[in-house]
Amino acid sequence: MLKLKIRIFKNNDTAPDTTMTVPLAIIKVASKLVPRKAVKVLDDLGIDLDQIIEISKTEEPLGTLAEIEEHKKNRKIIISIE
Repeated sequence: MLKLKIRIFKNNDTAPDTTMTVPLAIIKVASKLVPRKAVKVLDDLGIDLDQIIEISKTEEPLGTLAEIEEHKKNRKIIISIE
């Protein structure tokens, strides 16, 4: 089963500080249940969750959709479909 994953890393750690995983089969419903913290991070980065949902419907290859490094906040966010 394919999943949308959002991982937030802090201080160059190799393990994520926060991980959100949502099965793509229920992404439309689950998008209403996404933690506010994750939605705020995406909004702050200018990433629209609805656009991620649309991308997930395509037949394109899977993998990392975006990798954002915020050097001043010392964090990295990876958004992928796995």
